[in-house]
Amino acid sequence: MIIKIPHKEKIYHCNLAKPIDISIPLGQVKCFYATDFEVKAYTSGNFVGAVKAGAPVNFFDVQMNPHGNGTHTEGLGHITEAQEAVNEVLKQYHFIAQVVSVEWTEIKNGDQVISYQKLQAACPEVLPDALVLRTLPNSKDKLTKDYSGTNPPYLEAEAISFLVEQGVQHLLLDLPSVDREVDEGKLLNHRLFWKVEGKTATAVARKNCTITELIFVPDEVKNGLYLLNIQIPSMPLDAAPSKPVLYELY
Repeated sequence: MIIKIPHKEKIYHCNLAKPIDISIPLGQVKCFYATDFEVKAYTSGNFVGAVKAGAPVNFFDVQMNPHGNGTHTEGLGHITEAQEAVNEVLKQYHFIAQVVSVEWTEIKNGDQVISYQKLQAACPEVLPDALVLRTLPNSKDKLTKDYSGTNPPYLEAEAISFLVEQGVQHLLLDLPSVDREVDEGKLLNHRLFWKVEGKTATAVARKNCTITELIFVPDEVKNGLYLLNIQIPSMPLDAAPSKPVLYELY
């Protein structure tokens, strides 16, 4: 199905029959020493909820941690006492998105960061509502890696401030977090992105904005404009496993 999408005084076409899934299945990656993703048949007495065990249906329990088991989308409830559910702050699901590729830079103490200078140079002069950040090198190890204790790359604070100034409301990236793995609980970049200083979201907070982490953008996906669909289950949590999907605009 071909649809037309107006954006910035131009009309783009989009083929909804050609989705590009940039999510990583739950359980393939891990970070922050999270509990492992696990599915197992529900058991009660002699009943085992698996067809192969003789049950009429498959009836499984799921154990997971959205932040540590795969692609997930989080809202500002991630850093507030109210723990606003992401399905309550994400009210729209389709956005115009810019895909950019940025190489990380090594700084002192072994840290690797996406710098403001490199991010700004990779972005067009005006950004749409969503930014999809592919970090370089783009190894397929990202699909199966355990990032726990590895001090993976993160974004420089000035880079986050730049995105906020540009009006980016939805940031998607192929890293475990926008912040340093161990940062003494400051979560500076999360706070900058959502404009939350303490434990409560005030009137200035960017309440409808989201961060999606642990995506994977294949090399064959070119930098440029796309239609983005963020799919999440209606979970009453600050984060939920998600399935971001891109559609090329032409």
